Amino acid sequence: MRFVFYIIAGFIFLYSCKSKPTTLPKLGEMDIQNGDTIFHQIPSFAFTDQYGDTISEKTVAGKIYVTDFFFTKCPTICPKMSKQMLRLHEKYSGEKNMMLISHSIDSKYDTTITLKKYAEKLGVGNSRFWHFLHIPKDELNAIAREYLASVQKDTLTAGGFTHTGHFILLDGERHIRSFCDGTKPEEVDRLMTDIDLLLREKSN
Repeated sequence: MRFVFYIIAGFIFLYSCKSKPTTLPKLGEMDIQNGDTIFHQIPSFAFTDQYGDTISEKTVAGKIYVTDFFFTKCPTICPKMSKQMLRLHEKYSGEKNMMLISHSIDSKYDTTITLKKYAEKLGVGNSRFWHFLHIPKDELNAIAREYLASVQKDTLTAGGFTHTGHFILLDGERHIRSFCDGTKPEEVDRLMTDIDLLLREKSN
């Protein structure tokens, strides 16, 4: 039997960012197979980061990570998101069981060199905690769907793309555990509470 838990984005946002649970739900599609619950999991992947290194499911194995979708020439929500990601970097960069991953949606312009310069501009040019990934054009939609993220090219929009402003929190088994509006500091504060909860779960 299959249950589809693709919850309306607004509901996910309210639940994951504004409530104060003692444990976080596992979001996405869920299967019941032979009486066992199989939760949605980000599938295997392999993309290149700003250093030219391959970041894959092996890189994040056992680690909590926060991810988002952006592009370096974005004139709208991305600067706000980057500012909030920097807050996460400042607070958690010393946490060995966590990392940040940002997926670029502009494969043509955001080369490895461009992503490295972007990281340097943000002041994290030497960070091995925050990875900026180049995503091939033909793989973008598939990986975005796995993260329940909305991404599309839009020539009528400033910058030429529209995309979700959510930060997405995943556990060490690549299960989605929380969403938050990455443009709003108060919502990122709530996401930090969720991150701390997952880190405590992992240490127990």
